[in-house]
Amino acid sequence: MEEKLSFCRFCHAFCAIKVSVENGKAVKVIGDKTNPMYFGYTCKKGRALPQQHYHHDRLLRTQKRKDDGSHAAVDIEQAMDEIAEKLQAIIDEYGPRALAMYTGTFSHAYPQATAFAGAFMAAIGSKMAFNSGTIDQPGKPMAVAYHGRWDAGQQLFDDADVWMLVGANPVVSKWGGIPQFNPAKRLHEAKKRGMKLVVIDPRRTECAEKAEVHLQCKPGEDPTILAGIARIIIEEELYDQAFLESDVEGFEALRQTVDPFTPELVSRRADINADDLIEAARIFAAASRGAVTCGTGPNMARRGALTEYMILVINTLCGRWLREGEPVPNPGALLPQPEAKAQALPRPEQVSGYGVQLRVRGLGENASGLPTSALAEEILMEGEGQVRALISMGGNPMAAWPDQLRTFEAMKKLDLSLTLDIKMSATAKLCDYVIAPKLSLEVPSTTQPNENVQFYGVSTGYPAPYAQYSPKVIDPPPKSDVIEEWEFFYGLAQRMGLQLRVHGQNIDMENKPDSDDLLYIIASNGRVSLDDVKAHPNGHIFKDESIKVRPKDDAWSHRLDIGHPDMMQELEQVAEEGMTTHAGYRPEDEFSHRLISRRMDDVYNSSGRDIPNLTKNYNYNPAFMNPADLAALELASGDVVKISSARASILGIVEEAEDIKRGAISMAHAWGDAPENDNQVHFIGSNTGRLTDSTEYFDHRTGLPMMSAIPVNVEKTADPSEI
Repeated sequence: MEEKLSFCRFCHAFCAIKVSVENGKAVKVIGDKTNPMYFGYTCKKGRALPQQHYHHDRLLRTQKRKDDGSHAAVDIEQAMDEIAEKLQAIIDEYGPRALAMYTGTFSHAYPQATAFAGAFMAAIGSKMAFNSGTIDQPGKPMAVAYHGRWDAGQQLFDDADVWMLVGANPVVSKWGGIPQFNPAKRLHEAKKRGMKLVVIDPRRTECAEKAEVHLQCKPGEDPTILAGIARIIIEEELYDQAFLESDVEGFEALRQTVDPFTPELVSRRADINADDLIEAARIFAAASRGAVTCGTGPNMARRGALTEYMILVINTLCGRWLREGEPVPNPGALLPQPEAKAQALPRPEQVSGYGVQLRVRGLGENASGLPTSALAEEILMEGEGQVRALISMGGNPMAAWPDQLRTFEAMKKLDLSLTLDIKMSATAKLCDYVIAPKLSLEVPSTTQPNENVQFYGVSTGYPAPYAQYSPKVIDPPPKSDVIEEWEFFYGLAQRMGLQLRVHGQNIDMENKPDSDDLLYIIASNGRVSLDDVKAHPNGHIFKDESIKVRPKDDAWSHRLDIGHPDMMQELEQVAEEGMTTHAGYRPEDEFSHRLISRRMDDVYNSSGRDIPNLTKNYNYNPAFMNPADLAALELASGDVVKISSARASILGIVEEAEDIKRGAISMAHAWGDAPENDNQVHFIGSNTGRLTDSTEYFDHRTGLPMMSAIPVNVEKTADPSEI
């Protein structure tokens, strides 16, 4: 038995692990207790990596769709020959815009793959590149664009004396504010040192149980609550006056706009106690260090960008940004050292509507990227510029995209569809080619992708200059024909006569590089060399306490904006919605419940749903409801229900959950399969994205429709064929 060091790539947390290898096969995974960032932590998903690698449904050969709709194995070299020829024919006839690329969440852990996917699209000349970030939390970069970015960064969780979580449960999701690197340990230590916690969430989550104040609110009312908190901070003069005077603009516009959001109004709208709201605001503002952070659910609800903006507003009102002379917590490891000055960076002239213009709904490029929610429409809409070929990597559009019905039609319409996937997912079953890739323990990588996410939103990325390199730990199973994702794009580029360029360097298109060569290129501008990182196989924090926040430049005029006209106008609309509408969707009395998204500890989006160790609790996604709601509807745990929105219906299996607020249904995102498989709800779960209409009540900047806090009705059904 040999023990090898690596880091897990099942999700974005990248936990440091030890892999036991016997006869060339990974047989056990545990956390690495010597690691300085994770302290031996790993979750059940990471410990199930051997089951993922040797799962009987794992694809070990590339699949090609036959005329009858079934798939058969094909040699990868033959597949690349055929795909390159078909892609070239489509581009020659319709132009580069006819090819679109979608990179999903699972691609995050493979820096070579994402770099080569981007290089391939650039070499072809197609700008139709979409990613999962415009589905998950597009409000974060949008809010930063409106508000501005503080160059030195925010105060950190590890020395905070207060923290506020909005629709986030990092102990389970490994995202949303508490550093995702052993979040339970970090929360426990924070509470021991006296940190106070405020949670805003319709569920009494694992984090909410630790909170001094839990505002168990009506789903979708996050902007209302945050505006109410801002009003209290302003009215009671709890803000950082000196910081506002030196580095902030828009205070008066904000003060006037939040004035209607009295504790009494917020209490009625959000169904929370007004005194609890006041206490939450005072607890947060009275502290000296901390932040407000947000999770996926509020971003997927209506007005996700406004929610994230108001979070930044509250952080700025209280001056929760690093100041001149403070140590820079993360001066970079495999990334370059930042300037880190105590000043606001210039804001972009445009937040949306620039760059690439789509043909549907007046949408275009925005601060979060091209709207993935519009891609199905771009495929379905006839005429010049129509998307006719789609490459999906690290994602499962049929499970993850909003408006599953429209996505289903789009996938069937494509002239050429292919995905890089480890199994025959709901998307793979509809594709012409399914490329079988290597898995994480079979390829080398670094933790550099987690350094990059610090630019996505507040409290993301490593809180210290940490880095780790993992070599290849095992070989793929015998007689398999799998490749790394970057090799697929390299092979296509060779066949199509394209020159790929990665991180400013031309790739040798004659002599194929290896994966380590590419990691050196990607990390070539880092503060720490990749060789130094490799010298610490257990991972290392590359501290340099001499790196401090630098002073503001002389005559620097840029400021953070807490009263941006676009955001204030939207906040005024929230105030005008009153009590009679479901967040502007439909009259409230037409729908009895709101369906909210949730994270489950056992799965990562659509990954892990077929691994035995991860399905011991549920092999479907339950519709969790409050016991009083079940009683009122004469339902019991295990009953099959029909959940209907204005768009469509899905089946759900209800489960009693006392932690859910009455009137809410809590279900996981990215489950289910194509509509014709709905009667397998007990085995595949249900796709909540089907309840969403991508053309109704969407953010006019990001294109994202309502994917959480969806108004729905619930009724018992004994026959899965009813829908």
